[in-house]
Amino acid sequence: MIAGRRGRPARRLRNPEAEAQLFRGRALLGFAVVLLSLAGLAGWYFKLQVLDHDDYAKRSEANRIKPRPVVPGRGLILDREGRILADNVPAYRLDVTPEEAGDPQALIEALSQVVALAPEDIERFEAARKGARGFRAIPLKLRISDDEAARFAVERWRFPGVELVPYLNRRYPYGELLAHVVGYVGRTDEDDIARFGEAHGVFTHTGRTGLERYYDETLRGVVGYEQVETNVEGRALGRLGLVPATAGADLRLSIDVELQQAMVAAFGDMQGSAVAVDPATGQVLAMVSLPSYDPNLFVNGISNTDYRALMDDPARPLFNRNVLGGGPPGSIVKPFVALAGVDSGLRTPESRVFSTGEFFIPGQSRGYRDAGRGGGWVDLRDSISRSINYYYYKLAYDMGIDRLAEYMHRYGFGEPTGIDLTGESAGIVPSREWKAKNSREPWYPGETVIAGIGQGYWVATALQMARGTAAIANGGRLHPLRLVAERRTGYDAPWSPLPAAPAPRITDNPAHLRAVQEGMENTIHGRGTAVAMARGAPYRMAGKTGTAQKISRRGSASLDPRTLPYHLRHQALFAGYAPAENPTIALAVVVEHGGYGGSTAAPIARRIFDAWLLGEMPAVPAAEGEEVPMVDLFGGVESAVLAGAGASFAVPAPDTPDASDASGDPAPVPLAPSVPERATR
Repeated sequence: MIAGRRGRPARRLRNPEAEAQLFRGRALLGFAVVLLSLAGLAGWYFKLQVLDHDDYAKRSEANRIKPRPVVPGRGLILDREGRILADNVPAYRLDVTPEEAGDPQALIEALSQVVALAPEDIERFEAARKGARGFRAIPLKLRISDDEAARFAVERWRFPGVELVPYLNRRYPYGELLAHVVGYVGRTDEDDIARFGEAHGVFTHTGRTGLERYYDETLRGVVGYEQVETNVEGRALGRLGLVPATAGADLRLSIDVELQQAMVAAFGDMQGSAVAVDPATGQVLAMVSLPSYDPNLFVNGISNTDYRALMDDPARPLFNRNVLGGGPPGSIVKPFVALAGVDSGLRTPESRVFSTGEFFIPGQSRGYRDAGRGGGWVDLRDSISRSINYYYYKLAYDMGIDRLAEYMHRYGFGEPTGIDLTGESAGIVPSREWKAKNSREPWYPGETVIAGIGQGYWVATALQMARGTAAIANGGRLHPLRLVAERRTGYDAPWSPLPAAPAPRITDNPAHLRAVQEGMENTIHGRGTAVAMARGAPYRMAGKTGTAQKISRRGSASLDPRTLPYHLRHQALFAGYAPAENPTIALAVVVEHGGYGGSTAAPIARRIFDAWLLGEMPAVPAAEGEEVPMVDLFGGVESAVLAGAGASFAVPAPDTPDASDASGDPAPVPLAPSVPERATR
């Protein structure tokens, strides 16, 4: 650098050669970078277009063609005559896929302007959304009306991830009549998916109770799939392929709807349960638990108001008394105890004991009382027909609890009946083993004595009583009970009967069984506790009345159950069959708080028999205050005043033993005269 004038630095001289060299280097570097970038881009395009072609082609095809599950129609449930008890009706629902729908709160607010959403719908959706995967569709509202479906179709472009889906909705045409038999379906939830697997999520409904639950897998069928071509907005353009769904199997029950209606009518306003079976097969002809409820309320989610009303009802309409209930069978067990006595060799049908009206265990001063004034000399047939407790006190004491329990299990007590409903109670047969598991106290002789008349620790269901009675009626075969008789796997397919389970014999001695049958016939057609129910009947019946007490007497005072508060009144029972010479129906009736079996349960049984054998629908019970004759246990005739559907004695009832000792049946009240309203068969 050369110093210039006035001290300023001299200007550097340019070197064109160096500058040109620098430019060439930079240009070469830039060209190399561009070339490498182009090569990388070409390589990437080569990878996409050539190496990964198959993969991206599949993805593209998957975006264009979406698989959609095809949910099969749920199988129908029909009665023995082909009447539909559970069917499917077309409906629409709104499904939301959270992953595609965006902010759920904003979505619900916007949708509420188009479709009416109840608070229950929103609560169920939120609960399901929090526990579900975002890519799986969740029903927001079931049963969209036609107007709502039309409005949503117009506004659908505003709601990505929301689909209007057609489906078949479950319906129960007979409502309350068969709620405890058919049951109902409910909306599928996360618990169902965890139990049945992820694939179960395509089913909107799952069986909850009754036959709907027991045969859920059979009824729901097998899911199919269809390939749907869509545009960029996800709208379906057409169907390219289909793997058809397999519809659920249809079930035909042994239940007769008309007999079911007659059974409900026979009860009137009373609460209780009843089971009628075919003695030859064990198929259930009718089965009621009263009061009942409307299963249609549960299909798409019951409202809080309706559910609270059912839960707060003291009559417990949701409780299936036949399957989950049970209580002391009272004198209903006497024919079975009598059969055990002769089969064990301790008695013969002609063996007699002298009934004084009070039984004493040797060495004890406490007596176990009988109903009425004592029966005198009594054999097996008299003991059944007149319900003489003394005979069974002594017989049970002589047998001992171990042998008694063994025979009762043989007759089907303390065991499930095999009914095709979930959760059946096995009941309780009193025994040392049972008490040892449930109490620290030893077994006492007095507990054996009262077990002989169906009191004490006994718990038996109407199903067990009907099954055992059917075994007596059919000659000794203890058939498992069944509701479903046949099934078919397509509308045009033939019906196939379900295989019959083995039916063990309850006795190998026809003479012993015949003696018990004669005692049960004399109950109605002799001088027994239900003679009034035979009045005017063109056929013969056989049966046994029973009374299961809920409160003990105090001291030696007599106790009329109709003077007690309603919730403390005795249970009234009846078990029997008809026609006696060739039975086609056997039944058990349990009337809660009904008083006595002869005056309350027996008339109900007569109405059911008439409906099945004569085709007569039960008439309305006699009005309050109407007088009808009353035949007492020993043949006297007095007067009774009907109060509602039951009878209130105008004269003192015979002595009723202590609840821990006995279950005698006092004077029966005859069936009120009636004119059939309409024939049902």
